[in-house]
Order: sequence, then structure tokens, then C-alpha cells
Amino acid sequence: MEIELKEAARPEDVLAFTDAVLAGESNLNANLANIAALLNQYLPRINWVGFYLAEQPSGDWVLGPFAGKPACTRIAPHQGVVGTALGAARTVVVDNVLEFPGHIACDADSRSEVVVPIVQQDIVVGGLDVDSPEFQRFTPDEVALLEAVCQKLGDRWSSFHWY
Repeated sequence: MEIELKEAARPEDVLAFTDAVLAGESNLNANLANIAALLNQYLPRINWVGFYLAEQPSGDWVLGPFAGKPACTRIAPHQGVVGTALGAARTVVVDNVLEFPGHIACDADSRSEVVVPIVQQDIVVGGLDVDSPEFQRFTPDEVALLEAVCQKLGDRWSSFHWY
């Protein structure tokens, strides 16, 4: 399967490619890695995109597949933008991370961030995190697209395995 977005890709193209990535593949690591790469290719002016996954019994959010610089490996519950969003089970968009109380600066160049939870049967199992070196980078349409991608992941989560 060859997955390559054209320069003028539309959100519906990203969703179609997400479906193509997930079709017939049950390995969680492979799927998240391909979706991180897909979003990195689609979203301009970002410096990091990746996933954090729920770890039991610690309750921490642990780094999963991503595209970008090395990142924080483990985030405690309710800490930083990731912990806040995933702990509250809601999307959090931060236009200026320098003004976010308790922001965790995994990449000192990041200036805005969006975190979207992945929910499977009312349980937050992980989240998508996207950072940009620009203030106020993320549009409502882009946030809606990221939420749609996470919805697709949540809907299929129980069919994935990890090893």
C-alpha cells in the first residue's frame, strides 16, 4: 500500500487515508506510527505529532509512535497539556503554551499545542498531541479533523493488539 498525500490534500483525503492505514491492520504500533507520519505530512508548520497511551496501573501517559524530535517519555496524570486534556477526556487547544500553567516543554520551540483524547467505550485509552512553533497555529477545522481521526481510532481500538 502506498500512502502519499498530494500537496492540495483536503481533510476528507486525510480521513480516507486514515481508513486505508487502518484497513486490515490490527497492530496498534503500526497503525499509530502510520497515522503520525500521515498527519506530519499533512499539517504544515508543526514540529511534533504523536501519541501518548494510558499505562496501567500507574495512570501515566506514556509516549507512543510519533514524528518529530525526541519527546517526554512519561507524563503524569493531569500534568501539562497532555495530562490535562486526557484526564478531562476533552480536546484542549492552547494558543500560547508559555501561558499554560504547568506546561511541560518537551520541545522548547513549541508555542501552540492541541491534544485530542482517544476514547474507547467511555475510557480514555490515549491521545493525539500536535505541537507547532507558531502561536495560535491550529484552526477549528484542523482540530475537527484531528478529532475525527481520533474517533476512528477509538471506534477500532478493541480490534488492535500491541506487541
